[in-house]
Amino acid sequence: MSQPTRKKVRELGIVIGTLPTGRKNCITDVSGVKVGHVTIDRPLDDGTQDYACTGVTAILPHGGNLFLEKVTAASYVINGFGKTTGLVQINELGVLESPIMLTNTFSVPAVTQGTLQEMLAQNPEIGDTTGTINVVVGECNDGYLNAIRRCVIQPEDARAAIMNAMENQSEEGAVGAGKGMVCFGYKGGIGSSSRLVQIDGKEYSVGVLVLSNFGKKEEFQRDKYQQQFANVQRSSTAIEHTSDGSIMIVLATDAPVNERQLLRLAKRCAIGLGRTGSYYGHGSGDIVIAFSTAHKIPHHSDHFVEKRMQLREDHPVMNQLFTAASDATEEAILNSLSKARTTKGRNGRVVEEYVFT
Repeated sequence: MSQPTRKKVRELGIVIGTLPTGRKNCITDVSGVKVGHVTIDRPLDDGTQDYACTGVTAILPHGGNLFLEKVTAASYVINGFGKTTGLVQINELGVLESPIMLTNTFSVPAVTQGTLQEMLAQNPEIGDTTGTINVVVGECNDGYLNAIRRCVIQPEDARAAIMNAMENQSEEGAVGAGKGMVCFGYKGGIGSSSRLVQIDGKEYSVGVLVLSNFGKKEEFQRDKYQQQFANVQRSSTAIEHTSDGSIMIVLATDAPVNERQLLRLAKRCAIGLGRTGSYYGHGSGDIVIAFSTAHKIPHHSDHFVEKRMQLREDHPVMNQLFTAASDATEEAILNSLSKARTTKGRNGRVVEEYVFT
């Protein structure tokens, strides 16, 4: 018999901040954004206790051709103990032209290869009649539960995650790239949340998706949430996990902001991360990738100038967007805990779900 679905923290009465959420309380509340997963959960039948407990997650800024219709983007490295691809060009040119892919540390090459193959199939001109493509992949180390040295993820898994991407509310918890991740000694993984910012009759969405894999049990600010919400209990057992860990944070918005303003938004995600208890440890890869869907930037154009609208820097709407980024990040991390289920992995290891109620 299937187990009942785990709830998001807001459904349990835990409300972060005062801004309203989108309808799905997910990064896909930003119109056009899609999320897809491939989850791998199986023993490796070779006489060992090795176990594949890992996966791939794809975030697509829109459902069109991402190479031909790029979006404005930026990235921010909170602490740089990470093995990403593609961030150098994002920060140089301020555009994103591929899906954002998430996986485990040793699978970055395979996922990059699979994503490249998918983008080449969609765009025969890449590397021939036009330039190359910048594929973006982020990672966290799931080696506590996953036999990471076995490199079970293949390029076709990345392509499948892209094909699985939908605008529905994303699956969260121990799915996709989050299958083997550990957060504050409990089962972590994929979490998401969104906020709506309303100003002068207009409404903008800010969505955040995280891949949480950081922190020790004593660092989690559970008492803050317990004191604020009487129904929060501590009935799970955390592992003694000593790694500093990592987190990948993806922020999406439909607000008309440029790449520098996106960088400012990305920096505010660190506030939400810190509120949960992270101090950005020495060995932690804490990285934010942010993009706006407000403008699609054509790969081909006969014009040497382009016009765009953008928000004024000194308007109060910017502060609301900063608030949205920090609050949605904090809630997304909590959702990665509340949606994840107890998971078994290699060498008989078990990481328990965190029980909020």
